[in-house]
Amino acid sequence: MTHNGGIIGFGGMGNWHFEHTQDTPVNYVAVCDVDPERRKAAEAKGLKAYDSLEAFLADDSFDVVLVATPNNLHRDMVVAALEAGKNVVCEKPVALNCAELLDMIAASERTGKVFTVHQNRRWDADLNILQRAMEQDLLGELFTVESRVHGQNGAMYGWRAFKVAGGGMMYDWGVHQIDQLIHLFGRKVESVFCTMAKIKTTEVEDYFKLIIRMKDGPTLQIETGTYNLIQMPRWYVCGSKGALQIDTWGRPGRVVRAAKEEFEWTPVIIHTAAGPTRTMSPRPKDTLEELELPEQWPDWRDFYRNLAAVIDGEADELLVKPDEALYVMRIMEAAFESARTGRSVTFE
Repeated sequence: MTHNGGIIGFGGMGNWHFEHTQDTPVNYVAVCDVDPERRKAAEAKGLKAYDSLEAFLADDSFDVVLVATPNNLHRDMVVAALEAGKNVVCEKPVALNCAELLDMIAASERTGKVFTVHQNRRWDADLNILQRAMEQDLLGELFTVESRVHGQNGAMYGWRAFKVAGGGMMYDWGVHQIDQLIHLFGRKVESVFCTMAKIKTTEVEDYFKLIIRMKDGPTLQIETGTYNLIQMPRWYVCGSKGALQIDTWGRPGRVVRAAKEEFEWTPVIIHTAAGPTRTMSPRPKDTLEELELPEQWPDWRDFYRNLAAVIDGEADELLVKPDEALYVMRIMEAAFESARTGRSVTFE
């Protein structure tokens, strides 16, 4: 069944949803925005445009609302839409803290309306390539997973550079990277340690490094920055059977595995560029094999297909559940606390 939708906030992401959902079960037909220029742009695309949230939510021609406003407005907009009888998709980060998100979850439960979060990067090709490599046991038991997003321009645009609006790299990219890793490895966090820096900004962090210790699993490391002039691989993962590197979004990259575990180690010290060593001497080339990355091209539109199926009672569960978003938010809160205190934060 096709559902009509309305968008609150017709900026970059609001436009993105409108342009990319044409062949999904959700058809956006209306917009609410305080900016008259954005309303004109929406009308030029055939959308009804409102400057009043009350009038927008009273429109019964749609039953799905996308909240794509600055982060600090999410809670009030989501709760208002749910209480108006709409099903709601909220852009990430869903909230600025757990208390705000709990208000949204309570409103969803109170009204019986569907509420989910647009964590679309669960459908990124690179993440799903890693997941496929794990399913094929190409890497063995993982002991370290590094996820990086590096930019070079040292810039954050618009409201994302301001604390009051919920700006900064943790809210902008960290929420995606944490969600991806918890999606892969489960809710088993033991502790969180985070450092943050303001390299080219004054109010919010434009760089952070987050280390997540799992109760049973690899150590997870996330690094995000806007001024990394030499960029490192998007993913670097090591396990007991091999290692994986994905250079950028999707591809290229490689898997390197041990083709032979039993071989003769050089009995003498080797003189390398690093000085004399045996432990770090080069491994014989015939003991390694290099594989191409697995093929994996997920379809992001499954997010909207699942949303419509849940609304219609044809699917039991959302692909992105509010309680998953709450766990991610807890990790983010712990990261901010760790950066503030300089100490590791224990997770329960």
